[in-house]
Amino acid sequence: MIALVTGATGFIGSHLVDLLLGRKYAVRVLLRKTSDTVWLKGLPLEFVYGDLFDEDALARAVTGVDYVFHSAGVTKAKTPAEYYRGNTHGTVNILDAVSRHNPGLKRFVQISSQTAAGPSPGITPVTEEVTPHPITNYGKSKLKAEQACAKQSDKIPITIVRPPAVYGPRDRDVYEFFNTLSKGLQPMVGMKEKFVSLIHVSDLVRGFVMAAESEKAAGQTYFISSKQVYGWKEIGEVARAVIGRSAVRIRIPEAGVFIIAAFSEFFGLFSKKPVLINFEKARDMVQDYWTCDSSKAQRDFGFTQQIPLEEGIRNTVEWYRSKGWL
Repeated sequence: MIALVTGATGFIGSHLVDLLLGRKYAVRVLLRKTSDTVWLKGLPLEFVYGDLFDEDALARAVTGVDYVFHSAGVTKAKTPAEYYRGNTHGTVNILDAVSRHNPGLKRFVQISSQTAAGPSPGITPVTEEVTPHPITNYGKSKLKAEQACAKQSDKIPITIVRPPAVYGPRDRDVYEFFNTLSKGLQPMVGMKEKFVSLIHVSDLVRGFVMAAESEKAAGQTYFISSKQVYGWKEIGEVARAVIGRSAVRIRIPEAGVFIIAAFSEFFGLFSKKPVLINFEKARDMVQDYWTCDSSKAQRDFGFTQQIPLEEGIRNTVEWYRSKGWL
């Protein structure tokens, strides 16, 4: 079987490539010549150089493959238009390429995000049946990409997968949480506990492949997530024990998060790169519940979380230390 992976140089995409190779897939990747390929070096891959706005490159990339895992996208941007260009229009382009050049494709897997569905209104995790209510431009652009998939579902067998918060080796976002803990501080947003669904990247990409290979999953949407819901206090306690460092908890009022975002965005005006915390990220951070229910994935193709929280955090922290990040 031949699989195309877009976004293969990223955190999740690179782990997906590793898993597919381990399962004896031939793997083709679409990437720019300027991309950082540090996680792909030495791997037996077929490279197609180009991007989601290069028709010729897309035609070469999708022709002859059995599966497409569309992981490429924009997670940080300086303007709303950048999110829609990278996440929505890019998805439309690769779907059009598949429709024209690979009508016999076995499965197109759209790697979306829980942000497309929006946060949970309460402690009960959201399911795939909940009407999407994204709260950021990133989430809205991912939802529009899902809607673009729906428009092509009569011609292409598509499965949409929505990850929640993801952690693991190579990640640079949740890494900041571990890095701060290693320095003896644990920032806590708001005055009350906040809850999240959290999954190790190895479990996540295994869920992607299970969904792709499942006949029942065609035309369906799934959360690929931990069964358990975690509080950030609990996550911090486990991480502190693994790191071997006590930490002082600092409560940051929700209004304070937006003040930090305002300063961050102001100084970001003088940089070409998007800032780590902007108003969009602040809006995400102050939500009480970012939780989702993966029961449908378990029912349809047997997916369950295999890596418990402590084991996953230990694996992640050991990797960070081996690379000198902690």
